[in-house]
Amino acid sequence: MADIRGHFRIRSPLSRRARGLLAVVPFALLAAAYGVGAELRHRDNPKDRLMPGAAQLLDGIREAAREHKIGEREDGEPITERWIVVDTLVSLRRLGIALVLATTASIALGLFMGTFTAIDALLNPFFRALSKIPPLALLPILFIYLGTDELPKLALMVIGVLPTLTQDVYLRIRDVPQEVVNKAYTLGASTLEVAFKVVLAQAWPRILDSVRLTLGPLWVFLIASEAISAESGLGYQIYRAQRWLGVNLILPYILWISLLGFAMDVALRFWIRWRHPWAGTEGD
Repeated sequence: MADIRGHFRIRSPLSRRARGLLAVVPFALLAAAYGVGAELRHRDNPKDRLMPGAAQLLDGIREAAREHKIGEREDGEPITERWIVVDTLVSLRRLGIALVLATTASIALGLFMGTFTAIDALLNPFFRALSKIPPLALLPILFIYLGTDELPKLALMVIGVLPTLTQDVYLRIRDVPQEVVNKAYTLGASTLEVAFKVVLAQAWPRILDSVRLTLGPLWVFLIASEAISAESGLGYQIYRAQRWLGVNLILPYILWISLLGFAMDVALRFWIRWRHPWAGTEGD
């Protein structure tokens, strides 16, 4: 009993095994609750599509993974594609481009705002105000001015995360102690050397943590933009299946998106621990 009570003390340590077991519990409970709900619905209606059973979910997975004919070549050979492969590649390309653009701009802006007082006074109020605008409210305007191709989708993702990520980078830069800056100047470093080789290097692991936490909102804006105007992509396929109540296809796609996001998060966490073991990782 004393051991159990000890686990409920503030920030009490846990073994790796205990952490692993506790991490599985919410997933197991969610799967069990869904299984019970699906079973109850199928007792009343064996063809229920709102909570598909295991067989229906497998059918949805096969539908996403099988080859679909989309046309023919000049020699009569069929042109085929697998939905899950095409949609994943298209969405990851959009996500990657937006992530690079938003991250590069946010790091540059946050660094200069956090190191130069004049730039801080010039831009900080603007980005604080910009971060209060719901990005999805701008989606109709983006489609009106930028058309319905790739540009408005990328613009929504960048605009959606840029203000918040810039402010987060700014705060990470401001967390670098002034003593470190003064010591660098004393050793003869120039202003740019202090900014990039001292301040940015010191804050870099925490900035990567901020980028890692930005992946979630970035996925939200990606799926929203693909749902409204796209001909391929994970979000497009989900909302396409919605039209014919294809929950057995929607759920596998949602799980696949979750796995992709989780894999990206794990990869970034691993990179931070490997390259910057002295810094730790938020959320450990």
